[in-house]
Amino acid sequence: MFQVKATVVGFLGDEKQYPCHFQHKVGDEFIYDGEKYIGRICPHMAPVVIARMMPLCAAGPRITNMGYYYPFWYAPVSVSDPDLKKYDGLGFRNVFKTIKEDKYHMRNLQPPELGNWPPATERTVGRSVGVVCGDTRTSMMMKVEAFDLSDKGDATPYFRRQMTILHKVMAKPGIAVEKILGEFTRDEIEIPYPALHPLLVSILSEELELMGYLEIKDGKASVTGKGKEKLAKFKKGLSAEEKEALDMKS
Repeated sequence: MFQVKATVVGFLGDEKQYPCHFQHKVGDEFIYDGEKYIGRICPHMAPVVIARMMPLCAAGPRITNMGYYYPFWYAPVSVSDPDLKKYDGLGFRNVFKTIKEDKYHMRNLQPPELGNWPPATERTVGRSVGVVCGDTRTSMMMKVEAFDLSDKGDATPYFRRQMTILHKVMAKPGIAVEKILGEFTRDEIEIPYPALHPLLVSILSEELELMGYLEIKDGKASVTGKGKEKLAKFKKGLSAEEKEALDMKS
């Protein structure tokens, strides 16, 4: 499970002429850490933003907007031409140029890649999750993204298991993911909740990789520099009793 943040990244409307009455500014962050919300959020944006946050809390950066799959974003602009119906079945003619509209044109509410020519070379539309304020005069934009593993609320035991996985992998860089479970004793597998098994180790390792704490290549895992820092910080916050229970005294 993941911590999620919504960040104000800009205004599509005229924010000077029609200022945000909640006084949001670029860079403002609203965070869900797995048990509580942190930061300021406009009450009119909150229902939409929180609804976007919850899937990311579960799936992290694996979430992709369904619009990502539409080929439409990468087609050129077109005009109606009935004479061409014999080709496409509807009657449109390609316009091989990028049309630039005024700054506050409604077209700018759409992804910037839409209708460009020459076309984009990489599929990017819908890759990230965003929210736009319903006041189209201002149109504040927020980007919603998972930024770390959750170590709060009911995610706490799973996060601790992930830290023990990092600890085991650090001792054996390049270990096959399928063999990580074998580095735990029976008591280490069965006493702490949740009890470990191959599928759960694979799931938790995947989340570690998504956040850049593990590198998994050809089925073999190594702890990254970022992962080493994360593990060191975790160990530093443990009591002597917890270090002994988790076999993290070293």
